[in-house]
Amino acid sequence: MIVAPKCRNKTVATHFPKFKLGTSTVQFVYDFKYLGHNIIISRSEKDDADIEREISNIFIRTNVLIRRFSKCTKDVKLTLFKSYCMCFYDVALWKYHNVTTVNRLRLAYNKCIKIFFGFSRCYSVIQMLLELGLASFNALLVNSRYRFRCAWNCSNKKIVGHLCALGM
Repeated sequence: MIVAPKCRNKTVATHFPKFKLGTSTVQFVYDFKYLGHNIIISRSEKDDADIEREISNIFIRTNVLIRRFSKCTKDVKLTLFKSYCMCFYDVALWKYHNVTTVNRLRLAYNKCIKIFFGFSRCYSVIQMLLELGLASFNALLVNSRYRFRCAWNCSNKKIVGHLCALGM
């Protein structure tokens, strides 16, 4: 993947020759899934594709829980939902994205809670979260970013420390 510089006047070229690795030609891509969490890295350096993937995943996970555990008690459902649907591992890394994409994820999060716990569509989100003792989506974002920043700052690895000193 070749990522264009933020400043367009620093662009060296727009077309590049094909790269070969042995006898195989390396393909140019606009985005790809990275490592075990399927984080999507895009050429545009935006996180919207990764957020869209997370929207799809929360609906898939909630549907699995509904199919298998719809008749469980509220406490069991809470434990399952917290461990299976509230695991936004890469949320702390999202930096460049459209506000509407994050709002769609927030709506998906709230809708999945309502569906899984049997609340009506018009039920108050705040009331629902208070009754269940769940964090709001905004709280999840803030807590995740805070924990990531703390882990980043407490790291004693030289490379991470160097990047931190550069303000990354």
